[in-house]
Amino acid sequence: MKHLLYTYTYRSKGGEEIFGKFLGIAFLGIGLWAWNEKGVLSNISSITDLGGFDPVWLFLVVGGVMFILGFAGCIGALRENTFLLKFFSVFLGIIFFLELTAGVLAFVFKDWIKDQLYFFINNNIRAYRDDIDLQNLIDFTQEYWQCCGAFGADDWNLNIYFNCTDSNASRERCGVPFSCCTKDPAEDVINTQCGYDARQKPEVDQQIVIYTKGCVPQFEKWLQDNLTIVAGIFIGIALLQIFGICLAQNLVSDIEAVRASW
Repeated sequence: MKHLLYTYTYRSKGGEEIFGKFLGIAFLGIGLWAWNEKGVLSNISSITDLGGFDPVWLFLVVGGVMFILGFAGCIGALRENTFLLKFFSVFLGIIFFLELTAGVLAFVFKDWIKDQLYFFINNNIRAYRDDIDLQNLIDFTQEYWQCCGAFGADDWNLNIYFNCTDSNASRERCGVPFSCCTKDPAEDVINTQCGYDARQKPEVDQQIVIYTKGCVPQFEKWLQDNLTIVAGIFIGIALLQIFGICLAQNLVSDIEAVRASW
């Protein structure tokens, strides 16, 4: 009777991991579908061709981690498999340790992180037209934080279509993407040409039509303004991970105790 009670408890708790497993599969499916639409699966070498960051990697990595954790936790609890439960606990512990280490390093080496963020954004500015997912990600970032470039609109000189050199024959020469443009609440339709020739205007006039602040300073400002919310989210995630580790270890102890009593 006691064994049946334990088994019911394991399987009830194991059911909580099923959601994570299927959510991981969903993320993996979205990532693979996106790569298939871009022709990456038919030409694997093209993965390294993109000069900037491919957002699909987020879906694949997050989906892969969630699937592994969900599979180990779910099957481990349902089948009373102590190896999978220990794997779940250790793997989750490693993720927690890496997150904690990254947080400490980010606080200690703030200037280095800022330089890396600047390099990351500029590298993706160069590849803005190379990948539609990257383009959408940059546009969303600039619209959400009301910014343009890493530290200013002139960072778009790094892109071959927007730079101001005399040899640039692009119509977008000396301009910026539409996501840099200030928004008129009265306009229902997005003017995708609003950034044309924007950087040829005097700086005072530029501030009327486009955002002149960079995304790195705007991100820092957003982080300071929402520090309580961000900290709360990270603490909540950390507590869930600690709870998962403790729960897995508790299940392992219960299973071993039941087996020892046979």
